[in-house]
Amino acid sequence: MNYWPLLGIAIVIAGFVRRYNPVAVVVTAGLASGLLAGKTIGDLLALLGESFVSNRTLLLFAFTLPAIGVLERAGLREHVQSWILRLRSLTLGRLLVGYLALRQVLSMLGLVDVAGHAQTVRPLLAPMAESAARKRVGELSREDAQRVQALAAATENVGRFFGEDVFLAFGAVLLIQGFYAQNGIELEPLHIALWALPTAIAAFVIHAVRIVLFERGLHVRRSAP
Repeated sequence: MNYWPLLGIAIVIAGFVRRYNPVAVVVTAGLASGLLAGKTIGDLLALLGESFVSNRTLLLFAFTLPAIGVLERAGLREHVQSWILRLRSLTLGRLLVGYLALRQVLSMLGLVDVAGHAQTVRPLLAPMAESAARKRVGELSREDAQRVQALAAATENVGRFFGEDVFLAFGAVLLIQGFYAQNGIELEPLHIALWALPTAIAAFVIHAVRIVLFERGLHVRRSAP
């Protein structure tokens, strides 16, 4: 047994402890493990290329993140915040509950990658939520601003995770169907998805209540002497 390829794990640990660039650390660890396993540089490059092509979803992040960075450099967050300030009836609760409903509906239709933390929450939803909170309670402390950002990120997670379970072609639904089929129980994906619907509704109600309570608590903390 050749244990030398495990040296790549040590490289990853050391690189993260030293806070080096994560991409450089992972690539270096992969190359080191491959070379110690007896592969040539050509084999490693072919493997990397094949893995990249087979995971085409990486292209979404490869193009999305630079585009968002350029938009933020051009003042995207500032424009979003000023736009929210002009909407007098829009509150933090209404904004996040509305996004939660939209995110769940899109996920139920299989459009799980239409939104996300990188392309929606970081550049749009979080600044909008902060601006909506400031409009009602004034300037936020650093702790309250971070809590608002965390709540926006949690809204994205709840909306996606509990909405996609209702989508018929979602991997978890097909996994459940395959597990029952192996044990002699035939279930249609539609039936499995429908059983996930009550959970999605419960998740929406619970998180919506959390948003409302958070907004009220924010008002109380800001109005306290």
